[in-house]
Amino acid sequence: MHIVIGLIIAFVIVAIFARRKRGMRLCRWRADRTGDRGALRKYRCAACGAEAFTASDGPPQGCKSHLPKV
Repeated sequence: MHIVIGLIIAFVIVAIFARRKRGMRLCRWRADRTGDRGALRKYRCAACGAEAFTASDGPPQGCKSHLPKV
């Protein structure tokens, strides 16, 4: 009986954390070095097609698909 209760609690905890980061896991950023502009690095999302520039190391944080296209 204790095992069943433990599994239910573990499932609920995993579901809460998975739902919390849901918006971020949809985007898969890929570097597009041909579009770099000086210190800005261009990234394109393989999932939604959004494009973003960042000056920091690594890809952008979060989905940018809701932003207007330029």
